[in-house]
Amino acid sequence: MTELSAIIKKTLAAIDLVKYSGASGDFNEIHTVPAVAQEKGLADIIAHGMFVMGWAAAAIEEWFPERELQSFSVRFQAVTHPGAELVITGSMRTENEGEIHIKDSQGQPKLMGTFVLKNGSA
Repeated sequence: MTELSAIIKKTLAAIDLVKYSGASGDFNEIHTVPAVAQEKGLADIIAHGMFVMGWAAAAIEEWFPERELQSFSVRFQAVTHPGAELVITGSMRTENEGEIHIKDSQGQPKLMGTFVLKNGSA
């Protein structure tokens, strides 16, 4: 198994979620309005799952800029709140098949997944 270089993302800010809401069309207020998130039983607003998944996809592209993604599957492990610093790690099981993990800086898993790259040179 080949380990891929870790990618540390900038600290997630509430404004990132507001911008993502506008870009994605997902205006569920648990992502942008603290009072609504708290009414729903959350400690604070939470990142959109697809926002976090997007960072995972961007990491794969950063690791393999000359390769095309054939498939990509993830499982969310825990919600992500503003203030989190996310660390993305990955490994390759074969030349084309890999795993990706996102954890916060305290080591709490946020996302795990697998991906397959189309045949081609690395």
